[in-house]
Parts: sequence; structure tokens; C-alpha cells
Amino acid sequence: LILCIDLRLLNKVLTIFQERKKETMKLIVAALLAGSAAAFAPAQVAKTSTSLNAFEDELGAQPPLGFFDPLGMLADADQERFDRLRYVELKHGRICQLAFLGQIVTRGGVHLSGSIDQAGHSFDSYPNGIAALFGENAIPTAGLLQIIAFVGFLELGVMKDVTGEAEFPGDFRNGALDFGWDSFDEETKLTKRAVELNNGRAAQFGILGLMVHEKLGEIDMAADLPIIGTLQ
Repeated sequence: LILCIDLRLLNKVLTIFQERKKETMKLIVAALLAGSAAAFAPAQVAKTSTSLNAFEDELGAQPPLGFFDPLGMLADADQERFDRLRYVELKHGRICQLAFLGQIVTRGGVHLSGSIDQAGHSFDSYPNGIAALFGENAIPTAGLLQIIAFVGFLELGVMKDVTGEAEFPGDFRNGALDFGWDSFDEETKLTKRAVELNNGRAAQFGILGLMVHEKLGEIDMAADLPIIGTLQ
């Protein structure tokens, strides 16, 4: 009798287990079908993909990388966001071009003539690179403050679209400086803007490399670089 009851109980348990197993399988199949349907559904095309596609043909998306946004800074971005990032990229590129050129010129032995202060210190009496601003032989604090004030003046009052006539982000002509820009056709304008972008990007890597080599000199790992020699 006990064996009969146990068999009936076992049979009932197996029946319940099989029913639940069937229900579980139905849920899994339903989930798979739903996932498959979602994969082919035309709706809900990713906004990120859409917004990125909108900038794939913008100036600067050039071979060999083409459109390159590894940090996803343009994900869900609108045109205003893109223009802001382009403006920042141009500004950084222009600053780095000046910085890289300044490194090469001063380390090549070319300095301004005359004295840098009333004490009679000449420009070439100060070290090159970052050591000219920070360190034992840096320029006086008053000189550093003058540089900061001048840069602030340029940033706030000059290097921006004052008149509202800019054709593109970074256009700071303000109806005064033209250099024949208006005489160029559209293709030439795009080419020149692309050249500036590429030069700015290269200069950012260039000045970063010079800064790294300058610090390597402090730990006796200085390299003898072309044109400018060893950075110290």
C-alpha cells in the first residue's frame, strides 16, 4: 500500500514537473521569437546610429580613419553640439600649432632681442619649454601674469565671432581679416579648412610628444630629436 502511494505521488510529481517544463519551454520559445521579431522590426532605429550617420560626411571625416568617434562624444548629438566640439577642436589645434612652432624656433636658438624685464635679463637667458614658466630659472611671476592676462583678453574679446558673420565654427574674421577668403570657391574653402584641421590634429600630438620628451630628460631618458636636439 505504501509502495503504491509512493508511486502515485512520484507519478504526480513527475507530471507537475513535465507540465512546468513545458510552460518554461513555451516561455523560452516566446522570448526567442520576440527577440527575433525585434531584430527585424523597422521601428526604434537607434538614435545613436542616426545621429552619428548625420556627421559621417562632415568636414574632418577623412581617410584613412574616416568618421572616428571612439569616445562616443557625438552619440545623440545635434548640430549645435557638433559645432561646439568642432570649435573646441579648432581652437586646441591652433594653440598647439603655435606651441609646437614656438618650441622649434626657441630651441633652434631664435629668441626676441632686447630685455624681458627692467633688470636687463635677455630673452635667451631663460630656459626653453615648460621650464620657462615653472622652475628655478622661470620668468618672473609678473611676466607669467601678463601672459595669462593677454591670453584672457584674446579669448574674451578677439578670438570669437564678434559680428555674427562667421561662415563656420572657428571663423573669427569678423569682417576685418580676410586674406582673400571670399575670392575662393567652395571646394577650395573646404580644402583649406581640412588642411587646418589636419595640421591642428598633428600639432596636438606633436606638442604632447615634445612635452613627454622634455619630462624624460629629467630622468636621464632624453632622446636626441631631429632639428631641436635633446630637450632639457
